[in-house]
Amino acid sequence: MWGIILTGLVVGVLAPVLVKLGNPGNMGICVACFTRDTAGALGLHRAAAVQYIRPELVGLVFGAVLAAFVFKEFKPRAGAGGSLRFLWGMLASIGALVFLGCPWRAFLRLGGGDWNAIVGILGFVGGIAAGSFFLRRGYSLGRSRPAPAAVGWLMPAFMAGLLALLVLRPLYGGLQGGKLVGPVFFSTTGPGSQHAPVLVALGVCVVVGFLAQRARFCTVGAFRNIIMLKDYHLFYGVAALVGAAMVTNMALGLFKPGFAGQPIAHTDGVWNFLGMALSGLAFTLGGGCPGRQLILTGEGDGDATVFVMGMLVGTAMAHNFSLASSAAGPSAFGPYAVVIGLVIAVVLGLVVREAKEA
Repeated sequence: MWGIILTGLVVGVLAPVLVKLGNPGNMGICVACFTRDTAGALGLHRAAAVQYIRPELVGLVFGAVLAAFVFKEFKPRAGAGGSLRFLWGMLASIGALVFLGCPWRAFLRLGGGDWNAIVGILGFVGGIAAGSFFLRRGYSLGRSRPAPAAVGWLMPAFMAGLLALLVLRPLYGGLQGGKLVGPVFFSTTGPGSQHAPVLVALGVCVVVGFLAQRARFCTVGAFRNIIMLKDYHLFYGVAALVGAAMVTNMALGLFKPGFAGQPIAHTDGVWNFLGMALSGLAFTLGGGCPGRQLILTGEGDGDATVFVMGMLVGTAMAHNFSLASSAAGPSAFGPYAVVIGLVIAVVLGLVVREAKEA
């Protein structure tokens, strides 16, 4: 139990510290937002305000790889519902960007005094409850099997490449306004321009990734296990995260309670709830929250790699198709995407079963 509590405490303390050092408000660590920023940096979307290769993502995977090797848990595996996992990653990230944050950020927002997060968390838990219902009915993507070593190294290698691009910042994509731009893009204004020092952000998340791998920290698993098994073990980590974040934000002068005027957040309760309901359902049917998926890639899980790539594409689509919300509220098309996503998720939850071998 103490391992999961320690992990929650570390995330709850260090995430606000990253905000104090430059990360966007209540966004010390947000896997969905950081994946969105990284997608923009790679040119997968052109929303100029959210383009930056986030070293926090690299750190989470590197920390998990380190822990997996130290404790002999790096086991390349794959083969369970790859295409569906890609879809779950897309849908989960679209729902998260309608809310404006992944589950980790939802709890960090709560710890920063953003009461809009309460509505989102209720939707998140509702989505997990729906996913648990489908799991009880027999929903399954099947079992992973041992895979070649190269499969296990795909995401760590990808993250190493991202880190190299962040450091080198190559400019050979062509001329724009008399200046060389791309193939990697970096925001000069907006959330993408706000970031903690690279080495600090990387180091913090190496520590978080190491601890999360050891503790099996997962915000989805915390509530799924309560609903299905009456097991509160993982929930202690989430509670520790919120409590530590609240105390740390108060100590740093970052705690600002209320609904209005919260950083990178909106007050539309309906779509905060439904956006996170879609995320909770998709994360549950996809096998874990976004942080857990990254940690699993560090253990060599090729299925989690497919899920994360789905998130990368989903976050890009959210901006290319004007689905992502802003501080002003949901976009014109985001609510339609959430409803369609919920319908797709319910249908698949009802019909997907593990394939029987001939």
